[in-house]
Amino acid sequence: MSNISDVIEAYLKNIIQSNNKNAIEIKRSEIADRFECVPSQINYVINTRFTIERGYVVESKRGGGGYIRIIRITNEDKAKLIDEVIEMIQPTVSQQAAIDILERMLEEELITKREAKLMVSAISRNTLAFHLPVRDEIRSRIMTAMLTTLKY
Repeated sequence: MSNISDVIEAYLKNIIQSNNKNAIEIKRSEIADRFECVPSQINYVINTRFTIERGYVVESKRGGGGYIRIIRITNEDKAKLIDEVIEMIQPTVSQQAAIDILERMLEEELITKREAKLMVSAISRNTLAFHLPVRDEIRSRIMTAMLTTLKY
């Protein structure tokens, strides 16, 4: 059984995909009411599941008429997307950010599930048994090498 965060994430992604605009505007309180949870749960989902690494931009306006806008970043040119990701991960990248990026690339069908698993294994903190910040620098270099190879 999925937890509430997974359910909320799937619901929001489904709305984004179904409206063909790659963007939605939501009211935090309305979504919280729909899922019978506290509004901070919606904040958690948005802050952890709709990040730039995962291919989303989030805008918000506070106040009575406030909203949260979630925009899916689309990129028709896959080589350009890889270049943008490489720029994003240099000179360092955390394990979570790297995994988020790989999930995005899997969703965009730039890599297969098998390739994603291999890449996660290569960049995990268990494999890269170095102290920070060296570990994040090495992870960045490994990911850059793998992504560059995917481009060609």
